[in-house]
Amino acid sequence: MALTTINAYKEPLLKPAAIKLPLLIWIMFAVTLTVAGNTGFSPEFLNKIAQQFGAAAKTRIINWQNLIQEHAEQSDRQTLNKVNSFFNRIRFISDEEHWGDRDFWATPVEMLSTNGGDCEDFSIAKYFTLRELGVPDEKLRITYVTAVELNQAHMVLAYYETPESEPLILDNLIDKIKPASQRPDLIPVYSFNGDYLWMSKERGRGILGGSQRINLWRDLNIRIRQEREFGRDPTTSPTQQQRSVP
Repeated sequence: MALTTINAYKEPLLKPAAIKLPLLIWIMFAVTLTVAGNTGFSPEFLNKIAQQFGAAAKTRIINWQNLIQEHAEQSDRQTLNKVNSFFNRIRFISDEEHWGDRDFWATPVEMLSTNGGDCEDFSIAKYFTLRELGVPDEKLRITYVTAVELNQAHMVLAYYETPESEPLILDNLIDKIKPASQRPDLIPVYSFNGDYLWMSKERGRGILGGSQRINLWRDLNIRIRQEREFGRDPTTSPTQQQRSVP
């Protein structure tokens, strides 16, 4: 999964998603992503989750909150395994069936509330959760690949211990985290994180451009910031600052 510099990025490779979520519109203004040690989601928000999606949905959100808040000092590998296992329990469902949209990138709250998501949603949820757990952004890349056996586009999360190390692949298709060299079924196309976008090639590595130029990524970040701004538990101490996630 080596990368090479491209001088210009012309147009987004994925079409912008239309945000068609009448059922979920209040979620965009009702939840926050918090760091470990913060109080987290308000009881009012959790009750709305239960009313709209059922008690099991509320439990999933609480379990995710606890995963973040109760995080102990662990190695990155232990943290990767815990987060990968947590989200791989969620059911896979296509965007068309789930949202009535050909391509929609859900926030972790949207995914957990509805107990479903596609490969993009799994990768996004793992990325933002690992960021909340303190894994540096430069170690993580959401990676668009071609799944050879499925003959279709796919998305995974790649973890780089160092900039030059072989990445570990977190994938909803399999539960075991493997090095990229052990995933010949995946051909990388491009990858990105909160800071940069890269194109993949056999040799070399270089920054292509800002990831905000991917419209779906931009829209996702807008909704997450809205969730964070409007959904903070009012009982959280003002001294418990929230970390800004790109």
